[in-house]
This record gives sequence, structure tokens and C-alpha cells, in this order.
Amino acid sequence: MNRIIECVPNFSEGRDRLKIEKIADCFREKTGVKLLDYSGDVDHNRSVITVVGELEAMKNAVIEAIGKAVELIDLTKQSGEHPRMGAVDVVPFIPIKNVTMKEAIALSKEVAMEVYERFKLPVFLYEASATAKHRENLADVRRGEFEGLTEKMKLPEWRADYGPIFPHPTAGAVAIGARKPLIAYNINLSTNNIEIAKAIAKKVRHSSGGLRYCKAIGIELKERDVAQVSLNLIDYSKTSLYSVHEMVRIEAKRYGISIIGSEVIGLIPMAALAESAAYYLGIENFSINQVLEAKLLE
Repeated sequence: MNRIIECVPNFSEGRDRLKIEKIADCFREKTGVKLLDYSGDVDHNRSVITVVGELEAMKNAVIEAIGKAVELIDLTKQSGEHPRMGAVDVVPFIPIKNVTMKEAIALSKEVAMEVYERFKLPVFLYEASATAKHRENLADVRRGEFEGLTEKMKLPEWRADYGPIFPHPTAGAVAIGARKPLIAYNINLSTNNIEIAKAIAKKVRHSSGGLRYCKAIGIELKERDVAQVSLNLIDYSKTSLYSVHEMVRIEAKRYGISIIGSEVIGLIPMAALAESAAYYLGIENFSINQVLEAKLLE
């Protein structure tokens, strides 16, 4: 593939393995598309799929997956810790190789139009594809979630970019857009107190005065009986992975608790891990060019 775009669609199903596999099948054995990673989380009740491919092939595969999710996921019967407004909650396109952000935006709009026409699913364009400033931030678009979507869409400022003025009865609505690479990173705490996790998230996220390119929410992991700070780093080159980790650690100390583990959802750029390794090991003048695999991939 000479021109590569990445897509990381999030689906509001993390418990029914058969449904997850059926959605992932939409990306398997497709010419011009490669399924890189997928995972489902029971507590979040959410699955994240990472695929790369050529533009037209990616478009067709993503539309197929959205249709399958609309068929399989009923939000009137779904609940989980992660906020969601749609069976297919968000579909970001990320330019990787020989693809411009302008082309990624154009692709997002093509997919949005066809998704509405084929599935009658309302679409909100977000991030670089957004049609207005107040629609850029996914958290703002999704605020109110599925349960509040009917009333929200009655407001002129929250009409869908494509589709009717009311949500799909079982699949809600979807946010589709183009953006830079994002890191989904979760930090588990040595407490099951969800209020502490929420307080730490509030201190860390940018919207509450925290780190500039960081989003965060507090979540309860009932199966593990721990609280979690669930984070999105929307520009890891400006707000590093280790900066976020250390700020959570500092805030946790205020409550007499600690970090007991962390996880990456989906894939992560090698540069982000290399930068964190250099920080924790105290390596001076370190460069990604000193990573063997990075040189081999040149």
C-alpha cells in the first residue's frame, strides 16, 4: 500500500464476543485493508478496532462495519462505564502515509453521507472535519449520551450534519471525522472509590485546567473492584505519556493511594513509548533513531 490511512472505530459492545467478531469480520480478508488490532472491555462495554488501508477500500470496509453494528447493537438495552451516544460511537480517520489531512476530511464526509443514506443514522462531523467550532471536541458532541440525544438534537446548534433531526431508535448517532494519532491510555488505582478517580481525572484533563492535550474521566472497573482514570492523549508530541502518568501518580498521593497498573487500548506510536522509556531510564540525548526497529522500518 503506497497511500495509507488509519481508522480506529469504537463500538458500544464489549461483552458479547460473537457480536465483536462479526463486526471485526468486516475488516478481515479485504483487499486493500489490514486489521491490526481489536479488543473489547467488559466494564467499559466498548470495543476498539484499529485498521489501516487504502482510501477507497477503507471506506467500503468501514461502511460495512457500521451497518453491521447498527444491525447488532441495541442501545436501549446497552449500558457500560464508557460514555456513548451511538452503537458505532466514533469513527476517526488518521492520515498515515502519503495521505493529507484534507483527504482524510474528504473521506470522512463521504463515509458520513453514505452512512446516513444507507442506514438512516445521524452523523456529527468532529475534530478536523467539524462544521463548527463547538463540534470539534468529541466530548461536547457526545455530551448527554444516547439517553439525552433526542432532546439535544432538537436544538438548532446540535442538528446532525447528515441525517434526520432525531436519533436512530436503537443505534443513536455517530461522530465521524479526521484527526491526528491519539493514544487511549488507562491507569488503574489502588482504590475502588470512583469519586477519587473522577477527582483525579478532573485535575488532569485540559477542560478542567489540567494538561493541554489530555482528556480524562473516572471509571469503576467492577470486575476488578478498582477505580480507573481513563485517558485520551490527543497530541502525545506536546503532552507526553509520561507527563500524564506522573500527574495521575502525584494526584493519587493526595488520597493516600497509588497506581497499580495501566493499559494501552489499541495501538500506540513507537515514539511515545521511546520518549517515556528515555524519561524513566534517564537516558541523555536520546532519539527515536536509536531504536533498532525504527531504523529497520526506514
